[in-house]
Amino acid sequence: MKTHLNVKAPSNILSGLFEEKKWISSKFLYDEQGSQLFEQITDLPEYYQTRTEARILLENLSTWKSVFHEPSALIELGSGSSKKTKILLDHVKNIESYIPIDISEEFLADTVTQLQTSYPEIHIQGVSADYTQPFTLPDLKGKKKVIFFPGSTIGNFEPGEAERFLGNIRSLLEPGDELILGVDRKKDETVIEAAYDDAAGVTAAFNKNLITRINREHEASIDVESFSHVAFYNSSAGRIEMHLESVRDQVLSVGGHTIEVKKQERIHTENSYKYDPEDIIQLGRSSGFLLQRVVSDEREYFSVCLMEVV
Repeated sequence: MKTHLNVKAPSNILSGLFEEKKWISSKFLYDEQGSQLFEQITDLPEYYQTRTEARILLENLSTWKSVFHEPSALIELGSGSSKKTKILLDHVKNIESYIPIDISEEFLADTVTQLQTSYPEIHIQGVSADYTQPFTLPDLKGKKKVIFFPGSTIGNFEPGEAERFLGNIRSLLEPGDELILGVDRKKDETVIEAAYDDAAGVTAAFNKNLITRINREHEASIDVESFSHVAFYNSSAGRIEMHLESVRDQVLSVGGHTIEVKKQERIHTENSYKYDPEDIIQLGRSSGFLLQRVVSDEREYFSVCLMEVV
């Protein structure tokens, strides 16, 4: 469906709405409210990823201790509340600096304040940045750098984009630096779909918060209830997809522009690719990392991968 105006959208969050197949980048899900809703999602019974990854981290402490065998800086991409990071901070020595990086400045500031109180012996410096774009690390005074990218967020990138993204992260590192990467595994699609469409409707609220954000930031008055949350596993692509589906024909007024949306037309808001072992090996190799170890839960629902810069 074409828009009423053949113009470029006024901002990145809106640019995809002016295309025939409408989309919004998943990074815009994480404003302050979105970040808080996502923290609620991680505690839901259907959302296996967070508790499974946390268990993997706890059950393999010897692996992480071997990574931090010298004074090191732990750098987390998309830190959120740093819940899983606390496992490393609580149990691993030689982490002298912790650099959480998050797109939500307000949420990051609260997290840093709490962590500084809990870990006064560790230098904690938050960086508010979109880590999918070039960013600068603070001076780490020659410490070994360990990138921590948990939560299967790598799956939000298209396969080629994931390789380029990790290649860019690789450019911040030196030989001997390492990456701890969380990846969600391919499995029964009913398990995956339930994790993205929970019975309590928290994920739906998380997705629909994009409409609230557009209303707030772009002079819009879109009825949030005029869209429904849709999530399904695309087996041919190996990914879960999230969409906002219009419940009726409507014309959106956004920032002085109008956008026509038909009933059942969808706005694509997120992909989350799932990996098998061969995918993981290829991802590391193509982005300048050597896969050292993969540790998984007993059901092989989730894996945490240790990669070294080569």
